[in-house]
Amino acid sequence: MQLNHTTNDLPLSAVPQEHLTPGSFSKGLLGAALSLPLLAGLCNVAKADSAPEKGLVSFKYLDYLDSQPGFDRIKVKAPSVLVMKPLSSEWSVSGTATTDTISGASPAYHTQALRNMHDQRHAFDLSFTKFESFGTKTFGGSYSKELDYLSRGLFYSLTSSTEDKNTTWNAGLSLSSDQINPTNQIVTNETKQGTDLIAGLTRVYTKVDIAQYQIGHYSGKGYFSDPYKIFDRRPRERVHNTFMAKWNHYLEESESTIKLSYRYYSDDWGIEAHTADIEYVKPLQNGWTLTPAFRIYTQSSAKFFVNADNSGSPFPPNPPAGAVNYSEDQRMSAFGAHTLGLKVSKAIDLNTSIDFKVEGYAQRAGWRLMGSGSPGMDPFSARSIQVGFNHYFD
Repeated sequence: MQLNHTTNDLPLSAVPQEHLTPGSFSKGLLGAALSLPLLAGLCNVAKADSAPEKGLVSFKYLDYLDSQPGFDRIKVKAPSVLVMKPLSSEWSVSGTATTDTISGASPAYHTQALRNMHDQRHAFDLSFTKFESFGTKTFGGSYSKELDYLSRGLFYSLTSSTEDKNTTWNAGLSLSSDQINPTNQIVTNETKQGTDLIAGLTRVYTKVDIAQYQIGHYSGKGYFSDPYKIFDRRPRERVHNTFMAKWNHYLEESESTIKLSYRYYSDDWGIEAHTADIEYVKPLQNGWTLTPAFRIYTQSSAKFFVNADNSGSPFPPNPPAGAVNYSEDQRMSAFGAHTLGLKVSKAIDLNTSIDFKVEGYAQRAGWRLMGSGSPGMDPFSARSIQVGFNHYFD
């Protein structure tokens, strides 16, 4: 199925991160570095003096389905387990194991037939964190294997806090090496290597305001084409840059939190994307918490994207004469997207909680902002349901 490869073709915010589960867990460094600690009163950044006093086991189960007009496409069932355990006052270890069961069919247009497709992906990551007086150091690795795609990665990150713990700097490096062997044997033993660099800071401005700023740079070489799509030949190099800003404001009267974020993405393929998120975290009685969320996304098309007009013919258009690179993949087009979600969580006791999250995602060419969308692209929709269980232990 090579879902790792196809999801990595997208800017990370092209669809909600939860929708990219079968190709995003290898981003252990980015996932950890982009998280923004939010304590009840937002008074302090998480302290780095010593390892956590308790361990954590967290189980998540994702049910995902996307569709285009007339039929469903990809179905994913993805259980995931995370375990974190302190080893001493200075060290902790954490690991994640995920199994994705993937089935369904390919997009309606520009794809060779993949009927009754079924695949599984097994992914693991392991990391160790050292806690020092004014910061942390984390290093680890990741491994992901499916029928036609093998990915390995290494990552290292560090944080450094000021003496008052109101400002925390972070930086990280991630290296990945992938091997691609599609089942249709269009290519054999193709490879792709990538390097991610990130840097940022988290700042407590007031007792109710905390913000985070992050910049990222990715550089990759190798096989970026999708072997399962007709007329798909992409450059063998890709560079993209990101900027992200988050701001959380705690409302003391209602004991709730507003969480805002913005992300900018650009790459040398010509794609430029903007993502804006808003969440409202509202604690209720008896340990219940409601978190409605809304995301809006817009992107321009890749410079080698071939526009299609499917109204008059079931066949895809030919690439322009003499074109070196070309793609008719809908994800390379210009479009806009909206995501609406709701998370409900319940604290069973001081150490145990459960949660339920549902999201609906819709993508349309006509929803693109700051420009027009690509013509001829079918609407695309997805929904995801996730349940979770979290327990801290001694």
